[in-house]
Amino acid sequence: MSRQAPTLEDVAREAGVSRATVSRVVNGVRNVDPAIQDLVRRAIERIGYAPNQAARQLVTRRTTTVALVVSGAGDASDAEQNAFAARVFADPFFGRVVGGVVGHLRPRGMHPVLMFAETPGARQEVVAYVRQGGADGALVVSTHPDDPLPALLAGAGLPAVLFARPGRPVPLSYVDLAHRDGGRLAAEHLLERGCRRIATVTGPLALAAGQERLAGFRDTLARHGHPYVPVAEGGFTVDSGMAAMTSLLAEHPDTDGVFTANDLMAQGAVQVLRDHGRRVPQDVAVVGFDDSSVAVTCRPRLTTVRQPVEEMAATMARLLDDHIKGVRTEPTSVIFDPELVVRDSA
Repeated sequence: MSRQAPTLEDVAREAGVSRATVSRVVNGVRNVDPAIQDLVRRAIERIGYAPNQAARQLVTRRTTTVALVVSGAGDASDAEQNAFAARVFADPFFGRVVGGVVGHLRPRGMHPVLMFAETPGARQEVVAYVRQGGADGALVVSTHPDDPLPALLAGAGLPAVLFARPGRPVPLSYVDLAHRDGGRLAAEHLLERGCRRIATVTGPLALAAGQERLAGFRDTLARHGHPYVPVAEGGFTVDSGMAAMTSLLAEHPDTDGVFTANDLMAQGAVQVLRDHGRRVPQDVAVVGFDDSSVAVTCRPRLTTVRQPVEEMAATMARLLDDHIKGVRTEPTSVIFDPELVVRDSA
């Protein structure tokens, strides 16, 4: 005969506490002494107790699952949607977001479900999935300022938190970076190195992050007597960084300092400079943005403005958990400060 699965009562006897205390620990209730939580968790591990998820959901009305949504504003074809997903998985930024989210959720017995929302139908699927109890809430990373998904979630009264300030005002919590300060840090560093003919490769200027990084960079240079900054717009990809740097060199061959609005574009810029016989940083200093894995694999290693993506993503998940549990009922924002990381490229 097979051994009966351990129950809450078995855990309570093993831990020497009440069944109600075990239930509170298993269901993530916060008002349990940490020492008792640890005692119960060790008892659970010793006897091999596994919560009945269906029963737990009936009691808590929670699935312990959240939707991690990468969303846009288009009406993409199947091929375009597949290409979009491929770009997401290739971009180290999204990997860092996932790492931060999972790092917060996993110790709490929660799990993300990755969803893409690049069409009106896909966005409605996300709303329906959360509304019907497939997930307790949504973590949304928008790739377009006109993304309608945040407004759809807010209008449905569903728990959701955004990565980055939304392009349109919407009553949802979000985390973001002080992007202007990041542009300022890059400008100050290039000036301190003695660069005088400084250019920039921006991110997509339809995005607030692209606009803010450029504004902070330009404002700082203007305060130091540099009224004009050559600009080439990029798309946060290596190829776009290469195209933008090629354009800048053609129009401004005496450039001696470049700020690129992310590390992937900086990698592309370094490649073009090398192909044109320019040494980095001796001839042209390059500063990136993000402090992603690219910054340390690029040669030379990139001086860059650090965006603490993992910490931002973990905070996004924490805010959502608070909204789901009713600990937080009003939307809030958490803004992180950038930091300059000096390596070899500038």
